Amino acid sequence: MKRLLSLFVIVVVFVALVSAYLQPNNFIGCSAAPSESDECAAADAIVVVSGGDTVARTATGIQLFKEGWSDTLIFSGAALDKTGPSNAEAMQRQAVQAGVPLSAIVVDKESESTLENAKYTKTIFANRGYDDIILVTSGYHQRRASLEFNKLAESVTIRNYPVNQDGDWGWYWWATPRGWWLAGSELVKIAAFYLGATS
Repeated sequence: MKRLLSLFVIVVVFVALVSAYLQPNNFIGCSAAPSESDECAAADAIVVVSGGDTVARTATGIQLFKEGWSDTLIFSGAALDKTGPSNAEAMQRQAVQAGVPLSAIVVDKESESTLENAKYTKTIFANRGYDDIILVTSGYHQRRASLEFNKLAESVTIRNYPVNQDGDWGWYWWATPRGWWLAGSELVKIAAFYLGATS
């Protein structure tokens, strides 16, 4: 019985540590709307990268835009199916349908990986003089995306806003095989990042 209890505690601690590590969040303690404090201030742009549950990621970016966190949305992602529109264009359509002005949206249609999301949006930041960005992606992907963006856009402040609940990820991730696969694959990719491999 003691062994089972010990194993249970180890699993619970492991799940909690993995969840906290994969999902850095700079907005814990902030209210729904931006304030004057540095961590909770409005940003130059909100960047949403596609992949996983792109619709949920986009909806989160739209929500932040409507709450006043920035007056610019950047959608980044190429199409998996090259015969159709890019993910970024689909995200743009979703935002416009939700009432976001087209003039407030910038799209990167070329990025096919997290590394390319960071690479191509870095050019947008430089061209527009942006130095403070809110980065939105699924919770399991937030740590690795943050690492890639911080590496390539060193002069830009990257603030993390993970989507903690979407079709692929939630607090219950540990209860599904897909949750373990996503968490495990991200940890492997993060290790590869630190070893100098491309993402």
